[in-house]
Amino acid sequence: MAAGGDGVAPGDDPGLVDRCVGVLLGSAAGDALGAGYEFTTPAADLVPAMIGGGLGGFAPGEWTDDTSQAVPIAEAAARGLDLRSPEALDHVAGRFADWYAEGPADVGIQTAEVLRRAGRHPSGAQMAEAAREVHDRTGRSAGNGSLMRTGPVVLAHLDDPDALVEAAQAVAALTHFETVGREASAVWCLLVRHAVVSAALPSYDDVAGWVPGDRDHWRRVLAEAEQQPPGAFTTNGWAVGALQAAWSAVVHTPVPAERPEQHLVEALGTAIRIGHDTDTVAAIAGALLGGRWGASAVPGTWRGILHGWPGLRADDLESLARRAIGAGDVSAG
Repeated sequence: MAAGGDGVAPGDDPGLVDRCVGVLLGSAAGDALGAGYEFTTPAADLVPAMIGGGLGGFAPGEWTDDTSQAVPIAEAAARGLDLRSPEALDHVAGRFADWYAEGPADVGIQTAEVLRRAGRHPSGAQMAEAAREVHDRTGRSAGNGSLMRTGPVVLAHLDDPDALVEAAQAVAALTHFETVGREASAVWCLLVRHAVVSAALPSYDDVAGWVPGDRDHWRRVLAEAEQQPPGAFTTNGWAVGALQAAWSAVVHTPVPAERPEQHLVEALGTAIRIGHDTDTVAAIAGALLGGRWGASAVPGTWRGILHGWPGLRADDLESLARRAIGAGDVSAG
């Protein structure tokens, strides 16, 4: 974990470690859970299950491009790298290229074009330049592809929200040049960080002091998601729409009084019932829900079948998360 900031020491607090691991596991679980319902209109009473299928013909419990792109970021964090550094960005870019070279079953149009242009062995700077070129040609690049994978950035900079904001935008810019998309990644990372550190669901005021860009704009974005029901955010293929869909699902799902940690499962269900980009919205929501309720809130039946590129399982994600925060490569059980 990069030095500086609040002096957070996850290894001294098992609950904090559980919530850090929950960022990765919650996001991956949401991704795999939503995969079978992608670009459908789920029934209002759907109770989602890890059925697999979807656009990529995924196996039950298999994560999609959302988590496959989160893994390289988590790997860099597990190495103790500052995600703003050229070394870290080179690692992430190279691993994105490795994943793309294997012909993934599901990859966003924006990301695919950037990775194609960047070539087989790009540096971080070369991939970011490819992203800028794609943006210059199309005039837009604020798809939800950078937001869906941003959770691991929190683990690398848990103790320094200023560095977190810079890192979130730098990692987003590898494939998504447009400012609003990069800022959305930073905003979501700040919300996830607050959930992890405070063991509480955040409000905008909890993170406003670090939000980049037009802070009033982001206050309005989150307020709109709080005021409207989750079903209002079916246009969730872009960064702001996906952020609003995930946030609306989180805040509109009641926290059960007797088993509050069940909020993770129920809010992921809410996210998927919104429809459209179900795996991505659930992956985004899952990072925050896992950061609040911890890996222990992810059902064992989900963890048992969770898997995906590059041949990892739930325990491997836990190991990456623990190493990223300096808590040791030991299973928390």
